[in-house]
Amino acid sequence: MNQTILCVGETLARLSTQVGVHFFDTTGLQLHYGGAEANVAINLSSLNHPSVYFTKVPDNQLAKAAIKHVQKYGVDVSPVIYGGERLGTYYVEPGAGGRPTTVIYDRAHSSISQMKKEEINIDELLEGKHLLHITGITAALSEDSREMTYELMKEAKNRGIKVNFDMNYRAKLWSVEEAGVFLKSVLPYVDYLSAGKLDAINFLGIKEAGADVSDELAYYYDAIHHLYPNVEIMYSTIRDVISATHNTLQGTFWKDGKTTYSKVHDMDFIIDRIGGGDAFASGVLHGILEEKDPQYIIEFATAFSALKHTISGDASPFTIGETERIMSSDARVDR
Repeated sequence: MNQTILCVGETLARLSTQVGVHFFDTTGLQLHYGGAEANVAINLSSLNHPSVYFTKVPDNQLAKAAIKHVQKYGVDVSPVIYGGERLGTYYVEPGAGGRPTTVIYDRAHSSISQMKKEEINIDELLEGKHLLHITGITAALSEDSREMTYELMKEAKNRGIKVNFDMNYRAKLWSVEEAGVFLKSVLPYVDYLSAGKLDAINFLGIKEAGADVSDELAYYYDAIHHLYPNVEIMYSTIRDVISATHNTLQGTFWKDGKTTYSKVHDMDFIIDRIGGGDAFASGVLHGILEEKDPQYIIEFATAFSALKHTISGDASPFTIGETERIMSSDARVDR
């Protein structure tokens, strides 16, 4: 049975300088559309899962183009609300060598951040859905967004809909203290959680692992599960940044007290890192929905994320077959 996934979040216009061009010197910007939950909706649709996307955007051509971008991948965008003043925007200067990628947000007072929960018909939005995907980014946009996120997660849990939550902390959007208070309020409603070591320490107050701990990440997963036994699955990546265009990536997956690791992907020519985390989350959800074993799930998710790093833009349009081909093989000519 196909299980329908609801993704709720902010759609953004992304404007990027050319590689090697500083913000001070750019004379042209490349346009992409993004947003964490929109990316996951697109990714899951590319992996043959029925996906529905909900947001609020202004009633203008730019915003409609952003929604059509999501729709062209097969995502159901019928719940989208039009209204408000502006589409959130962010600007990217791609990094190189020791110079990191720079992101500038311009999303204050965007349509979704100003949306009231009274504008949402929760019954209609959750009807027929099997999984809700939402992130801490959406909660960070405003008090209204925080309230909407909380209510959606709580209602989904009450209706037996699985909740996947990606902490996805953004320091430019809210403080550690604000995030910690909110995260503790919603974690009792979460079934699947994207979180790692720093999330456990900074937001949940978990004591750092001692030198005698043999598997540090397993220690943090177990500690989170002790606090929130409702969380069935946890996952995250281990990334080693050698340079802005050369990283290694390894996926981790926790279930039933066991932590499973993927092979390490050596990504030595990154085209675009943004959206890599969303691709990873999508790969994990794909494996869960397909009832795959933990090793397959984490190998698939990490490969799917590694593929995203090879293209420009926020979403990962790769198929199941394309991803499975690189799970256990190196790059080659596909004839």
